[in-house]
Amino acid sequence: MSETPSRDQPRDNAISSQRIESDDNAWTRRLVFFLRIMAVVSVAKGLYHWAQVTGFIGGEEEAFEAQPMAWQTATVYFAVIELVAAVGLWLATPWGAVVWLTTVVSMAVIELMFPGIYGGSLTVVGLEALMLAAYLALAWMAARERPP
Repeated sequence: MSETPSRDQPRDNAISSQRIESDDNAWTRRLVFFLRIMAVVSVAKGLYHWAQVTGFIGGEEEAFEAQPMAWQTATVYFAVIELVAAVGLWLATPWGAVVWLTTVVSMAVIELMFPGIYGGSLTVVGLEALMLAAYLALAWMAARERPP
């Protein structure tokens, strides 16, 4: 018998219908999963802000029209930009991450520098910083998977 495989014998490296799982892009998959989670969070935050604008939440004294102009401006800004970021994050596009980073930094700045608008909650700032750190760590690890 010869060493070459015949047509009747199965080959070890034949193409199969089963998906071969590879850990080559594990960090990239984790980053995309994180971006999808942040997209869902951004949709929730955007809808919350729209609910404030439209009056679905809050009472008479908390109505959109009764709030200061700075609060109204920030609320409309976040109502729009959070939903735009959510679309970009879900699609895992570079612009989605940039818009999302803009929302994260904007919220942290408003909470820290202008506490009169939303109350200056350090918990919100901490959560935003935690999400930012998680994104940067995942992006760093995903970039290390792909050589330049």
